[in-house]
Amino acid sequence: MRRRVAGARVARLATVRADGRPDLVPCAFAVVHHALSGDTAYSAVDHKPKTTTELGRLRNLEAHPDATLLVDHYDDDWETLWWVRLRGRGRVLRDGPERERGLDALAAKYAPYAERRPDGAMIALDIDDWRGWSARG
Repeated sequence: MRRRVAGARVARLATVRADGRPDLVPCAFAVVHHALSGDTAYSAVDHKPKTTTELGRLRNLEAHPDATLLVDHYDDDWETLWWVRLRGRGRVLRDGPERERGLDALAAKYAPYAERRPDGAMIALDIDDWRGWSARG
């Protein structure tokens, strides 16, 4: 599971809106293992065009931190299908050393982040549950 997640280029982040409805957005991400606290997935508010940098997903996490990150692979060869669901508690990082470590992980995975580090907020999802499925078992 970890190898598949590490190599995946996109995931979908599910948060809960203030009205209780789910909110789902695609995102770039990187998972970092911390020796003392376990795994954390990071995703940044980057420089791609947006109407605001105070995104709904940030407000959602600040009000209701439970979140899920879904990483998957689809192919017309259904023998290669898989998905991994990461559940945990989300936090919004606006500055500090953990935000910088998250940016380092994203820059190591994605060339555009290495070329231009995001200056917006960072989402940190402290993972407490990994679940997955694969057509190949």
